[in-house]
Amino acid sequence: MINKLLSERQEVLVMFCQVAGLEPYTRTQSLDNLLQTFCQILVDYTAFGHFEVFGRIGNGNERRVRVIQMAEEIYPAFVEATETAVNFNDKYDISDHQLVLDRLADDLSELGETLATRIELEDKLVSCMLG
Repeated sequence: MINKLLSERQEVLVMFCQVAGLEPYTRTQSLDNLLQTFCQILVDYTAFGHFEVFGRIGNGNERRVRVIQMAEEIYPAFVEATETAVNFNDKYDISDHQLVLDRLADDLSELGETLATRIELEDKLVSCMLG
């Protein structure tokens, strides 16, 4: 589970850098495809952490008290990070609406900060799980 989480995290960060590196953002098929791929990877990563990692703990499959306590401590901030990622996806996943790029740089900046926070939270939990 930890290896999968870290692998998905790396994939998100690589894709994030690819999207961020395309500024200034102009509407092209290439950007549309990259954003669509990034959104899918972001949702997969977000869902895995939220439902698989925290789901395992919430379902009672985790018995180590330290891990449970750490999960309870970081969960509210983790939920906020999940919401930010979902909101980004809802705005930039072009499968069901027209793509507007006027705030993409700002939204990527906010998402980047949120991903950094989420990574810190995950690292605390993973450290606890391994330690």
